[in-house]
Amino acid sequence: MKLICLIIALSLLFPASSFAHELPDLGDVSQATITPHQERQIGLQIMRQIRADPSYLDDPEIAIYLSNLGHKLIANSDEASIGQSFEFFAVQDSSINAFALPGGFMGFNSGLIVAAQSESELAAVMSHEIAHVTQKHLARMIASQKYDWIKSIAALAVAIIASRANSQASQAVLVASQASMIQSKLDFTRKHEREADRIGLNILLDAGFDPQGMSAFFERLQRAGRFHENGAPSYLRTHPITYERIADIQNRTREMSYRQVPDSIDFLLVRAKLRALQGKPHDAVVQFKTRLDEKRYSNEVVERYGYIHALLRDKKNKQADIELAHLYQLLQISPSAPILTDHVLGKTVRVEYKNIIAGAMIETLSASVKLANGRITEAFNTYENALKVYPQHRALMHGYAQALIQNKQTEIALEFINKQLQLIQNDVQLFNLQAQCYALLGDRMLKHRALAESYMLKGHYAGAIDQLQTALKSSNGNFYQLSSVEARLKQVQALKAEEEKEEK
Repeated sequence: MKLICLIIALSLLFPASSFAHELPDLGDVSQATITPHQERQIGLQIMRQIRADPSYLDDPEIAIYLSNLGHKLIANSDEASIGQSFEFFAVQDSSINAFALPGGFMGFNSGLIVAAQSESELAAVMSHEIAHVTQKHLARMIASQKYDWIKSIAALAVAIIASRANSQASQAVLVASQASMIQSKLDFTRKHEREADRIGLNILLDAGFDPQGMSAFFERLQRAGRFHENGAPSYLRTHPITYERIADIQNRTREMSYRQVPDSIDFLLVRAKLRALQGKPHDAVVQFKTRLDEKRYSNEVVERYGYIHALLRDKKNKQADIELAHLYQLLQISPSAPILTDHVLGKTVRVEYKNIIAGAMIETLSASVKLANGRITEAFNTYENALKVYPQHRALMHGYAQALIQNKQTEIALEFINKQLQLIQNDVQLFNLQAQCYALLGDRMLKHRALAESYMLKGHYAGAIDQLQTALKSSNGNFYQLSSVEARLKQVQALKAEEEKEEK
């Protein structure tokens, strides 16, 4: 996580001002000095490093939930979001923080999602970050700096090397020398914060969430910062929250009609899953078990779902299997069970779109428990039946393909993966699994071709070129395959050259 913090800080400290050698007075028009395409390119370069960091949460269920919530909010933002692309992702970090990067990339620490006491609170933070992007606050910050882009790349390289080598001395020198400058460039101005509050609050309301969620969450963060002077939530350090800001938000919400908005089952399951992933595995198990024993929960289905995840993580597979049976019993007697999933209940009911993720999440967990306990046939049946109901759920796709590979059914796995890639071309994990299959089958050319596509989806042109060149050196492959790889290599080299030209 230290690497990610350094990358974010340095990317804003040394932005791409070389795109415009003579910067006019910025005023209110950020696009006069940096275009949306240039801003996106900066964001992509930062994201390459973030995706390579171990704390990047490459979990399709969490990513899909954040994306759905984010785009629901974007659909209710003003016209400034038209033409702006967004990507939402999670970082495995218990600290409470969220951040917007150039180009519409938005990161959310797992600690923030877990700390949100309602979905409206999470949506409030997300709408605030969306407002920063739609109002071009980041673009204004980037365009106002006079640093050369080469310096930015050099600074990032130093940070990456220091972090990879775990050199505390190197990191200390880097951070100490730039601390005051980083703080001044990274922190949003008070004007930007008030503007993001106002616009974010309108987005939150128009999207159907409780507007009180914004003031409630910010007020709780402020209290945490007051009582923990040396360990204030990270969000406070980049988004300073004042009494005036909270009072202003509260005054605005008083003018809005009161609404009680229940949390979606998707939010509750994602939050429970993240709780199970935090801290030491055994500690997570104890926390869930204690809450269940003391009945300190609002939804037992959700609590047991999280408990099973924690048990699997702690390698307590038999206990997870027992708890899975309890979960199924609970689903069958719960009055709210029909809104979860039709397949889990074993009967046909009307399933609303917003609940499809929840049903698929439970089925994915069920298959994982069965695999962990050696019940291979049952696990395959669960995957296959669930994919008929939830054909687009990526965690089910990945889990099924991995299970086939692990059980030496490589050709069946490859056939399944290739079929999915015909429908979904932007799934990094599917390409990685495809490469794994080709490696097991001894096809080096197609293995490296698949890895190249994985690198391309991550925006890593150099890595893709290296894989394609390695593919061409492979001894296998027919004329058509060689021609295809050569054509793809030329295409990627052209894209890389264009990117390098823009950086000069």
